[in-house]
Amino acid sequence: MPVHNATIEAIFDEIADLLDIQGANPFRVRAYRNAARTIGDLGTDVKALMDQGTALTDIPGVGDDLAKKIEEIVSTGKCEFLERLHKQLPPAITDLLKIPGLGPKRVKVLWRDLKIQTLEQLLEAAREGRIQELPGFGEKTEEKIVEAAQAHLSQTHRFKLAVAAQYAEGFAAHMRRGRGIERVDIAGSFRRMRETVGDIDLIVIARDAGQAMGRFTSYEEVKEILASGPTRGSVVLKAGIQVDVRIIPKESYGAALVYFTGSKAHNIAIRRIAQDKGFKMNEYGVFDGDRRIAGETEESVYGAIGLPWIAPELREDRGEVEAALAGTLPQLIELSDLRGDLHAHSKASDGHNTIREMAKAAQAAGLEYVAITEHSRRLTVARGLDAIRLVKQGGEIDRLNRELDGITVLKGIEVDILEDGTLDLPDSVLARLDVVVAAVHSRFDLPRAKQTQRILAALDNPVVAILAHPFGRLIEQREPYDVDMQKIIRKAKAKKIALELNAHPERLDLLDIYCQMAKQEGALVSINSDAHSTYEFGMLRFGVGQARRGWLEKKDVLNARSLKELRAWRSK
Repeated sequence: MPVHNATIEAIFDEIADLLDIQGANPFRVRAYRNAARTIGDLGTDVKALMDQGTALTDIPGVGDDLAKKIEEIVSTGKCEFLERLHKQLPPAITDLLKIPGLGPKRVKVLWRDLKIQTLEQLLEAAREGRIQELPGFGEKTEEKIVEAAQAHLSQTHRFKLAVAAQYAEGFAAHMRRGRGIERVDIAGSFRRMRETVGDIDLIVIARDAGQAMGRFTSYEEVKEILASGPTRGSVVLKAGIQVDVRIIPKESYGAALVYFTGSKAHNIAIRRIAQDKGFKMNEYGVFDGDRRIAGETEESVYGAIGLPWIAPELREDRGEVEAALAGTLPQLIELSDLRGDLHAHSKASDGHNTIREMAKAAQAAGLEYVAITEHSRRLTVARGLDAIRLVKQGGEIDRLNRELDGITVLKGIEVDILEDGTLDLPDSVLARLDVVVAAVHSRFDLPRAKQTQRILAALDNPVVAILAHPFGRLIEQREPYDVDMQKIIRKAKAKKIALELNAHPERLDLLDIYCQMAKQEGALVSINSDAHSTYEFGMLRFGVGQARRGWLEKKDVLNARSLKELRAWRSK
């Protein structure tokens, strides 16, 4: 069975969690976490790298020991070390770490003192008031734990977009290699580039539907077959994600793509237009009575009801149908429109590669410039730079730019916004840089008014060019901080500061609705990878997907400008 990067990432993350609960050496825990993140962000499957003869130790953060474990996972799908840890700790205990407010230390106390291993046991102990009696907890903490645990249990499990991509694209590639299969497309929320995906929808044209269905159900990653009919089937993969397939005749393929891509609200809206024209619309086409008048292509389906083709990312019923009727649909940003990346890290802080290596990787990704923006001194866990190290790095970048051809490295910093809105480094030092990216990395729990004022104060500083990951969330890990985004967007517009759309799949921050608000307010957005290794520039595609969901066009995106245009904007 193929082992995807997401599988290795999950195993290493679980090892790190279990070691953390055991109180293992923090450096050892961090090594697994860093390797998990790096592998999860690789643009190429580890198996493919191995087949190419690439040494696993060439992957940033992967030493000999981790390389051997990766080889074991790729060849067997398992990790003997993780199985040993499971014998020492209950495997379900890692579910407790998914509850906001429960870190490894608290989970260790709950397990040691109350024998709590599962979410259900956690809720039972809370109902009996036993958690608040533990040192370091208290009544309010107990209440918050109950709320968070109940919310977690009620959630339908969804997969982050980048993880879903590995399974969806791998399965689609498997189907395309089948004999007699003419076309395969991924539809559903994945095609709309939603930040998380509940299941995967495949739409297929095949000369022999039975043969195609056999290939679908016999895929080696299938764990369970839920349904297998003449033209539709459903399976659950070993990773836990459900995949549905529809085998559609060529004359209905476009209609099926429309039907299985759009949100429920979008589909209702366009069906209503069809009905108003006296037509019937479904996954097989647009019909005038019994006569199919459109269906083979998406363009023909939309055209039959008087609409231009609507990009998949817009199909959420958030004004796209009205814009289509009015002829005002945006010409959405494309990945190829990006000219640079204004947020990346090197080995000088918490990155894994040298500045030269990062520059070469950015160039290979088709970019003309890249800003190296290390963390500032306050973020000690990331070995943040102080003023002396920052100035020294600037000299290194100047020397490198004299050697490089076809790519320009910009001097920058990801500087912490302190609680009072001041910045972590002196303005006199920051003013010498090409790009200052300001970021909140602490006190996420400030009240709304205080958090908003903190960020507004930072935006008043003329050295700031970009506000990093403005909402501060980590998908399914950390809730966004409470902040008035409209005030921040309007201040950014007034101060000619760009709002970052952080393309890392765990962030995708700016949210799509705030991208749309930024566009309406006239504020610029910068789509950045936040790359910590040479492999991570590939994440820009997820940022572009989020930008498209937010209606952004090339003109709305700062780093779609040439270096000359960027410098002219900054000089103002």
